[in-house]
Amino acid sequence: MSKHAKLRHSRDQWKEKAGSRGEELRYVRKELRRVKTQRDQFKHEAKEAQAQLKRRTDQERLPAVGGKVDVVWMALQLFLIARIGFRAVSRVLEVLSVPLGLRKAPCPQTIINWVTRLSISRMEQASAVVGTGSGGDRFSNGLVWLLDISIALGAGKILAVLALDVRHHADHAGAPSLHNVHCVAVAVAPTWTGETIAAFLQRVIAVLGRPAGFLKDGGADLGKAVRLLGERGWPSPCIADISHVIANLLKHEYRHHPLFETFLSACGKTSQKLKQTVLACLAPPKVSSKARFMNLHRLVRWADQLLKHAPVGRVAPESLTAKLRASLDQLPACQAFIGRFRRDATPLLACQKLLKTQGLSGTTVAQCEALIEPIPLTSAVRVGFTEWLNAQQHIAETLGVANTGLPISSDPIESLFGVVKHHGTGEIKDAYRLATRLPALCGPLPKEEAQQVLNVSVAQQHRVIGSPPSLSQQRRCILPHPGALNQLTVADTEAPLELIPGAKNRSKKPITLTLSTHCAKTTGPVISVPNTAMLPSKDPPAQLAMPA
Repeated sequence: MSKHAKLRHSRDQWKEKAGSRGEELRYVRKELRRVKTQRDQFKHEAKEAQAQLKRRTDQERLPAVGGKVDVVWMALQLFLIARIGFRAVSRVLEVLSVPLGLRKAPCPQTIINWVTRLSISRMEQASAVVGTGSGGDRFSNGLVWLLDISIALGAGKILAVLALDVRHHADHAGAPSLHNVHCVAVAVAPTWTGETIAAFLQRVIAVLGRPAGFLKDGGADLGKAVRLLGERGWPSPCIADISHVIANLLKHEYRHHPLFETFLSACGKTSQKLKQTVLACLAPPKVSSKARFMNLHRLVRWADQLLKHAPVGRVAPESLTAKLRASLDQLPACQAFIGRFRRDATPLLACQKLLKTQGLSGTTVAQCEALIEPIPLTSAVRVGFTEWLNAQQHIAETLGVANTGLPISSDPIESLFGVVKHHGTGEIKDAYRLATRLPALCGPLPKEEAQQVLNVSVAQQHRVIGSPPSLSQQRRCILPHPGALNQLTVADTEAPLELIPGAKNRSKKPITLTLSTHCAKTTGPVISVPNTAMLPSKDPPAQLAMPA
């Protein structure tokens, strides 16, 4: 091989060796960069994991309850939202004291004081409650006031006033509940008349302004109070609750029916025969005798369904159908009453459900007119319900909510009385004690109110609530000691209690304005004003003159 060939062959070997070595070095450098990148990423993730682990460890060492505000808020939620009693709230917090980091769970009396102070705090803030719109009345506060009176143990009767936005159905899809209302006034007195209710509402109006309307049941004393307020210069339309209207229509139509007493007697006897037997599941529902016509439709529907289980025809003597027939008493003879009552009540109850959910508007009124078509035109039930629809539709147009829906049900205030009587009261349902808890059960429960509860001092609580008579304390002091009845004085049993919103920059005395609306100089034709608006004045109607 020549020298030139040897040199070329050596060069080719060198090139091949250099190329393979270069590829290996490039691969090694690439892998080193990848390994370094992954290493840096793993180091960063490891540092973040250690930091998170440290933060979690530090959080586990800290108590779940940050302070007393959290304890108050948790206790109020358990009572107002979870609806468990005061002693149960204390026991729950005691069981969870270790996980929550509580040194000591609050006792039941402390929780009772927190609920009472929540009511005081809410009454202080009630003056800031306003509606989203004044509707058709520019001088009102845009709220509908729900009025009702309830009784409990003791000589006092509870009068409550709840505020509901008149445009509730424009902003909410369902019927109003306790979450949507605010308690703006509570009072306990031995007796309530139209004059005393009007005087009490007048003091509330002096602070909160005139409401857009009053929503109430068919009580004559409440109706007289609203009428007196209108005569004194604070007129507001009176909305009749649909449940009581329907119940009164059915009562006037069927209370003198020849089969009504027979039907009630047969239901009672049937209930006695069905209980403690294999047919006990067919026993009638319990219906209150005080407001019988508000729930009578349940009893009639039960009777209609029960009679279908005992059709006409021969059956075996020992069969369950035969036993059921023997328990029906005179119920089969009341089928005419049952059919007629269901004919009238079923459409009205459908209208009631519709109006409670969507409010009274032009659309819902048209739907109700279609629902009551099965009722004869000459029926007093249909005539009365149609007149009530027309009257309430006129009120809705006056308030400017004929398109969105007028609140037509007083269920929130009736539900409030039911909740306060059965929740956290025990056996002795003291009227004064129940009245102090009404504001706490209305509206939402934000966490900020827990701090407001702590801001209410013991002296302020005694100043607002005072020392009303306690039936529990009187029972312990008098019942075991014969001859101690003289300690029950009339002054103690008739001590009044009033919770009215306060105003920091306004006098709390009743405000009576007497402003003259006469014009000194009048020219041109005289126009008489039929209404004196919202200001109470004993002067004659003003005379307005057109400019010449």
